[in-house]
Amino acid sequence: MKIVILSRNGKLYSTRRLKEAAEKRGHKCLVIDHLKCSIIGEHNNPRIIYNGEELTDVDAVIPRIGASVTFYGTAVVRQFEMQKVFSVNSSISIVRSRDKLRSLQIFSRHDIGIPKTVFTKNPKSIEPLIKELGGAPIVIKLLEGTQGIGVVLAETKKAAKSVVEAFHGLNANMLIQEFIEEAGGADIRAFVVNGKVVGAMKRQGAEGEFRSNLHRGGSASMVRLTKSQRALALAAAKAMGLEMAGVDMLESARGPLVLEVNSSPGLEGIEKATGKDIAGEVIKYIESRATKGLKSDRVGA
Repeated sequence: MKIVILSRNGKLYSTRRLKEAAEKRGHKCLVIDHLKCSIIGEHNNPRIIYNGEELTDVDAVIPRIGASVTFYGTAVVRQFEMQKVFSVNSSISIVRSRDKLRSLQIFSRHDIGIPKTVFTKNPKSIEPLIKELGGAPIVIKLLEGTQGIGVVLAETKKAAKSVVEAFHGLNANMLIQEFIEEAGGADIRAFVVNGKVVGAMKRQGAEGEFRSNLHRGGSASMVRLTKSQRALALAAAKAMGLEMAGVDMLESARGPLVLEVNSSPGLEGIEKATGKDIAGEVIKYIESRATKGLKSDRVGA
């Protein structure tokens, strides 16, 4: 098969591992910078031009779309879908997962456990809303933040009001969430491929840090999921419509809660923590679709 990885940097660990895994299994694999792709729309002939040449005979696409270029990147994925090329994650599922508020609304509708969350544009309502969340401390998240950036722990009501007012002053959209103290600065990432958890790790925040992101200095170790954690991870990925996903969860006094679902989860942390060939699992999934003709059944709308 001819597999295209949409990635802006072929040297990134995740991109390299996916390419290695594909070639190891005998496939031709190209790394394409989606920002260098041009989309041609004409009657019954959707095309993609890359570096002056048309991309043809592509069997499958693995999107590795950065959050800052979601609009353009998903447009390229959608164009492949219009050509009936199979994409590991559909364009609409990527867009859906990138919107933190939309994701939480979907989880709530599907009876998926989440931290209690408030979204407001009225700074005068902050005091009753803090009370609604059970009081300080609370977590304040910028909707556009990634990798723990734009996430603030406000330990008092006064601090919470100051942060919210500051973000409102910048016209920033934010979520205000209850703080799950019993999580102890740790979370769990389950890596889901094709409706199965193929690896899981516990991420522990650095000393004095409530965020567990590895980019913020956290550490990772392999973990065996409980039955409820596994069920929640699979339900969250399914609700997002993602076939490949990193599902981040917190363990609370009332059971596991979903923080977010990542449509382009990194492979380095999970592979090193678990010792598993996660990249190989992604390629195996693509191969399983080959037995069905590998044509996309998504409209990409």
